[in-house]
Amino acid sequence: MMISALDYFSALVQQDEDFPLFEAALAIAQDADPWLDFAAVQETVDGFAAQVLRRLPAGASDVQKLRMLNHFFYNELGFAGNVNDYYDPGNSYLQRVIESRRGIPISLAVIYMELAQQIGLAVRGVAFPGHFLMKLSVPSGEIILDPFNGASLTREELEERLAPYLGHYHQPELSLAAYLQTASPRAILARMLHNLKALFTEHQDWERMLEVQQRLVILLPNEVTERRDRGLAYAHLDYPQAALEDLQAYLSECPYASDAQSLRERLTALRRAGEGLQ
Repeated sequence: MMISALDYFSALVQQDEDFPLFEAALAIAQDADPWLDFAAVQETVDGFAAQVLRRLPAGASDVQKLRMLNHFFYNELGFAGNVNDYYDPGNSYLQRVIESRRGIPISLAVIYMELAQQIGLAVRGVAFPGHFLMKLSVPSGEIILDPFNGASLTREELEERLAPYLGHYHQPELSLAAYLQTASPRAILARMLHNLKALFTEHQDWERMLEVQQRLVILLPNEVTERRDRGLAYAHLDYPQAALEDLQAYLSECPYASDAQSLRERLTALRRAGEGLQ
C-alpha cells in the first residue's frame, strides 16, 4: 500500500521535536513534484558531505570545519541567494535549490545544516526577523552566519538588521540575545511553509495554498488559526462542507476573535452553498 504525501509528512513531524529536518523540509516539495526521488536527493547531499570529509585533516577544529564547508558550499558548489527571483516558490523546494544552487536564506540554511551535521559540525538555525540565519557555538562564543553567502556577522551588523523590527524603546543587548535563540526543526519547517503560504495567498492560488495549509495543520495541530486559514482556502475552492468544519472549529475556540463576526457571516453563506449541493 502506497503512503500518501501527507501521511508521510505527518509520520515525519509527529515523531518528536527532533524529527529529521532535511527530510521533512524536502517532503514539502512533493506538492510541486509528486514523484520526487527522495533517495536521489539525499544521495547528492551525502556526496557533497563526503567530499568535505575527505578534505578535512584529522582532528580538525570546528572553526576549520566551518571554513572548509563555507568554501566548498559557496565557492565550489556555488550556492547563493536567488536575488534575481527571490519570490519564486521554487526557492523553498530543496531539490530545486540543490539543482539551481539558488535559494532563499532558510532553504540554503537547511541544506547547509544537513551538510554540517554530516561532518560533525553543530550548526543551528536562527529564526531572525526578515532573514533566517545560522549559528555555531565555539569556545570563544557564537559565530552567526548569513546563509546567503556564509558571511560571519558582527554584533553591530546584527543590531542594524534587527532595528527595523523593534520599537524605539528597547535594550539592544537583551533584544539581540532573544532573537538569536536556536530555532527548533518544527519552527524552521513552519517558517518555510509560511513563506509559501504568503506567496500563494498573495497570488490567490488557493489550490497550492490549501496544500501548504494541510501541512501547517499537521505540523502545528494546536494553532487553531491554521485550521481557520485552511477553512478559508476550502471556501475559495468551493468545498463548503470542509470549510464549515474548519471555520466552526476555529470559532468554537476563539468565539471573541476580531474576525469572529465576519466568519459567522461567512458560515451562513457556506451553509446555503452546502445545502445547494445536496
